[in-house]
Amino acid sequence: MTPPHRTVLTFEYPTAERARRVARSLRPEIGAIDGDRTTARLARDGATLECVVEASDLVALRAGCNTWLTLTDVAETAGDC
Repeated sequence: MTPPHRTVLTFEYPTAERARRVARSLRPEIGAIDGDRTTARLARDGATLECVVEASDLVALRAGCNTWLTLTDVAETAGDC
């Protein structure tokens, strides 16, 4: 059954290479940090990266979104070094 709550986080980058690097940084976390109440998946199309967060309740959805936004921020910042 699909969880009843879902958010799609969309990130636009200046180049497809930049989006690929961020996606590559995030991919190992898919499945590794999913819990009983939240799951996430990534998709990339050119310079656009999409992270879909699904959860069984709104509290878990908020926590999942915070987690993936933070992980994405870290991946972007690390890529700027």
